[in-house]
Amino acid sequence: MDLPREYNAAVDLVERNLSAGRANKVAYIDDSGSCTYGALAERVDRAANALCALGIERENRIAIAMLDSADWVALFLGAIKAGIVPVAMNTLLTPSDYEYQLRDSRARALFVSEPLLKNFEGLKCPDLKHVIPHSKLKELLSREKTKADAAPTTSDDLCFWLYSSGSTGAPKGTVHLHSHLIGTADLYAKPILGIRESDVVFSAAKLFFAYGLGNALTFPMSVGASTVLMAERPTPDSVFKRLVEKKPTIFYGVPTLYAALLASPAFPEKSKLNLRVCTSAGEALPEQLGKRWTERTGVEILDGIGSTEMLHIFISNRPGEVRYGTTGKPVPGYHVRLVDDEGRVIAKPGELGELQINGPTAAIMYWNQRERTKNTFQGPWTRSGDKYSFDEHGYYTYGGRSDDMLKVSGIYVSPVEVEGALITHDAVLEAAVVGVEDEQKLVKPKAYVVLKAGNSGDEKLKAALQQHVKDKLAPYKYPRWIEFLNELPKTATGKIQRFKLRHKN
Repeated sequence: MDLPREYNAAVDLVERNLSAGRANKVAYIDDSGSCTYGALAERVDRAANALCALGIERENRIAIAMLDSADWVALFLGAIKAGIVPVAMNTLLTPSDYEYQLRDSRARALFVSEPLLKNFEGLKCPDLKHVIPHSKLKELLSREKTKADAAPTTSDDLCFWLYSSGSTGAPKGTVHLHSHLIGTADLYAKPILGIRESDVVFSAAKLFFAYGLGNALTFPMSVGASTVLMAERPTPDSVFKRLVEKKPTIFYGVPTLYAALLASPAFPEKSKLNLRVCTSAGEALPEQLGKRWTERTGVEILDGIGSTEMLHIFISNRPGEVRYGTTGKPVPGYHVRLVDDEGRVIAKPGELGELQINGPTAAIMYWNQRERTKNTFQGPWTRSGDKYSFDEHGYYTYGGRSDDMLKVSGIYVSPVEVEGALITHDAVLEAAVVGVEDEQKLVKPKAYVVLKAGNSGDEKLKAALQQHVKDKLAPYKYPRWIEFLNELPKTATGKIQRFKLRHKN
């Protein structure tokens, strides 16, 4: 990566397309229509001007809790162009989650889709000066000029934040620089995916994910491709509709979604698809899922691993060299190593160790969390928290987590958080949550529950406990299975031994 010192990521991503003569080419197709690169450039500048008119200053944060649309892209890039730091917020969270992130980030403005507004009612966030629904944003944009001056940022300036969960469930504001966005495109999207101007891309992962942000914003804009955005949740029907009608050539998914698509009776005929490459990340792709997808579509899934901390994929399978059941080989530009429990680097194939990454897109810190920052970002190396092994051919295979965190549908879930929700139910004395594979070999939460005296563990109570967790937390975190026990296995000091529960399955 060789970027100039004076550099603005938004200016780069927009202007490279205008200077290449793509002003009239479709950049985005969302639920309300299509938007050319020229129109997007104007919308980005309008957004930059609107933010400045609101009194948002350079290096202030704004929060974006919007469903995927071209306006999401324009607002994100408009903030960056103005030197303002956008914080992309997960649209699946609870009011308490949002209050924590707004207070932690000290966001001065919140931009939110109307269906999500109810989650922000009554929140106490002293730094928040503006709450702007999407419809009001459209008004603001329509009033602003179509040209804006870019803030004089550098490649090492703070650019944007993404929140990453931790083993305690408390999210961490992960801070990225202006140089990081284009870095993921140059190192992964172009050489590994072979993304090009003629591509039409569609990401089931949303823009607020690091995975989705690269898939649907950085990568296509880096080469002038067209992108399909979808506000609704990615169900088999909604995904098939886009695959058949919009004819994307690149599809980005996660293993849980691929399993649902393959199980759907609505799976389209191969002749109705126009795919040339598919990717998977977020959780390990089971071998049989990859093979079944290729049999049905004739297209390989390039399974890989990325993280919020590294921004996108740093180990991946390659076209024509896919080995299902593995995560592939390191992406050029990233160096990886495995470290044992004593801190020694593992050089022998087949041995399990913690995966650490050295690459130019690593976040610089967790906001206001010094100890966690020091634990994860250790000099040039970033700790992933994932266990891996490699074989004699250089392919890396996932071996579980170093902590108790679970990956559910590609999103981290803290067992501590789910346990905390369960024990607020009147019938529950204690609870422990572990990850268990379902019939598709995908990990989902399972709860072991000790009831208070006088309660019986029947199916009705299981359903009630599941609903209780859905009411307390983001719904995807609920335990798919519940087993009642007389007592939980514990150490002499009273700590729950989750590993013994994992071995029960």
